[in-house]
Amino acid sequence: MNMLSTLDRVKQHLVDLKMPSALEVLDDILGRVERDELSTLEALDTLLAEESTLRETRRIRAQLMTSRLTNIKTLEAFDFSFQPSLDRNRILTLAELSFIERHQTVHLLGPPGVGKSHLAVALGVTAVKARKSVYFTTLAELVTTLTQAERAGTLTNRLRYINRVALLIVDEVGYLPIEKGGANLLFQLVNARYEKGATILTSNRGFKDWGEIFGDNVVAAALLDRLLHHAVVVEIAGNSYRLREHADLIPESLKGGAALEEEKTRRKPGRPRKKMSVATA
Repeated sequence: MNMLSTLDRVKQHLVDLKMPSALEVLDDILGRVERDELSTLEALDTLLAEESTLRETRRIRAQLMTSRLTNIKTLEAFDFSFQPSLDRNRILTLAELSFIERHQTVHLLGPPGVGKSHLAVALGVTAVKARKSVYFTTLAELVTTLTQAERAGTLTNRLRYINRVALLIVDEVGYLPIEKGGANLLFQLVNARYEKGATILTSNRGFKDWGEIFGDNVVAAALLDRLLHHAVVVEIAGNSYRLREHADLIPESLKGGAALEEEKTRRKPGRPRKKMSVATA
């Protein structure tokens, strides 16, 4: 019976241990050892690093799918020069993810197209790479999910499932009105999550509009009471990045920042805007 060579046995071990990346580069690494380009210990380190990189890539890909982060965005791809009102260093501070450890809420506010969703997803991707659990949803999808769970008698389990993630991202707050029943379900989620998990919300509407968005001033106030405590508020006043090539076709009243300017002009003279106690990034 032919005895397997040491190299054959090593390859078989790599197959048995399900280490395909290490198996693929083994011959090349051994060749570098023979040429004195790598020491034995360096060769082992390189071999294991190849396999570790492959497994980490697979983990990230799988967790991104579980997190519902299918449309990948990164901070490196964000054009900060297009939004001069945005403090780049503040966003990079958020990317350090300490707000997750502090169970804070991050509000990204601004007109459509200024990059709110991009930043939210990019922070979510950064969290996944740092092995933080994430769940991404739009507000409309979230309310629909909670409503269906309530009808099926599984609301408690659904709330527990969503609230166990380290970071919840709720996109498009204010784009569509929410019925009172949906607002009440959202409050249950927010109340259960309060000071137990971090949240990112993106919205094209100011906090003063939340009563209209949720169809109930009392519920809106209760939501804000929890979502503005331990909060980071980032306002982006700029034009739409998506419409940058057709900016001359957009009426001035609809361009980015117009809503914020309109709100400023509506404030009564001599009465400063009421300050909210929020943490800064």
